[in-house]
Amino acid sequence: MEFLKEHYIEKLNNITLNHSKLNLIIYAFTSLLFLSCGSYSFTGASIPEGTKTFQVNFFENDAGNNLGSTFEPGLDRDFTLSLQNILQNQTNLQLVSIDGDLVYEGEIIEYRVSPMTATSDLTAAQNRLNMSINVRFLNQKNEEDNFERRFSFYFDYPAQTQLQSIKSEAHDIIFERITQDIFNASLAKW
Repeated sequence: MEFLKEHYIEKLNNITLNHSKLNLIIYAFTSLLFLSCGSYSFTGASIPEGTKTFQVNFFENDAGNNLGSTFEPGLDRDFTLSLQNILQNQTNLQLVSIDGDLVYEGEIIEYRVSPMTATSDLTAAQNRLNMSINVRFLNQKNEEDNFERRFSFYFDYPAQTQLQSIKSEAHDIIFERITQDIFNASLAKW
């Protein structure tokens, strides 16, 4: 009986030792996996090593200079703040006003309301607010990532509704989409 007891105690010790080895292997593999990812964010951003800051220069509102497009007061400030917010919320980078590792700049080049669909008596049934932004992205750590590109989005609304009454909602939706597209193009490489 004593022999069986010693035998089971030895097996139990071996199982415990094997379990500890397995935990060590899992811990080492997990650590290696996270360390090999470099600067990666769970938002999909791939931030170059050594990048610590970003800068968003004021986006001038040049929409009024384009035929058919109108000037909307405050749009430049609101868009600039919206881009700053998405970068602060989806990265751990610090916002700076000069010498940023990543620099975003550009202009609002289109702000236009156009009829989209017509009724049987040839009046507009639906309007579309279009907004386009020209963006220059400069990556001081990796100049191959630099680009200049146009980003656009729209908001459709019933023609009998005045733009003024839906403008805040429309701007929120358009800004969210355009800023996410800019984020994806510059940091997620989509």
